[in-house]
Amino acid sequence: MPSENSRPRRPAFRDPAMLELMGVGSDPIAQLHAAHETAAVLLRTGRAADDPAVTRRLVDLVDEIGLSTLADLWSSRPPRSLPGALWRLYFLREWMRTDAPGVARSYAAGVRFTEPNHVVAGIDPPRPDDVRRVADDILRGAFTGDFAVALERAAAFCLVASAGGADLEGSEWLLRSQRLQQMASDLTACAGLWRAGTLQ
Repeated sequence: MPSENSRPRRPAFRDPAMLELMGVGSDPIAQLHAAHETAAVLLRTGRAADDPAVTRRLVDLVDEIGLSTLADLWSSRPPRSLPGALWRLYFLREWMRTDAPGVARSYAAGVRFTEPNHVVAGIDPPRPDDVRRVADDILRGAFTGDFAVALERAAAFCLVASAGGADLEGSEWLLRSQRLQQMASDLTACAGLWRAGTLQ
């Protein structure tokens, strides 16, 4: 991180061949379009399919291609965009599945602070198996139900887990709690944009 006294430098020009050698994509505009197009195609495919096997494959996408692949494709896009929203849904599912006992403990502790969000999130009782089930249910709902509702369920989950984690873990959980609160805000905003037909 630059110090306060360091002088800003002009960005250096690198030709595309040099960027290729460095492993950096040479066309950021193409990367931007790829992120938005793949998110739109994925969601459109899932919502058009009337086949549980297709839905299951989309829900399990991270298991097949890895979270890092989706991160490369979508995580740099704005949180309040379609790829940003889908990235957060897949990221939350992975966290809920890989740390189900920890998530269940945080969620259970947060219920008393934010009962209305608990009702929306729908993890009841908040045991590890239930956390894993709801992780899949939320993402499945993005493809088979109302996408805005799926986003709101994910946002509600974030708020409950954030409140519980902060209560259980104290200052060590503070940063994660803040990130979850921001994620909840972004997912809620995305739900509104989706209903307005402007989430891209």
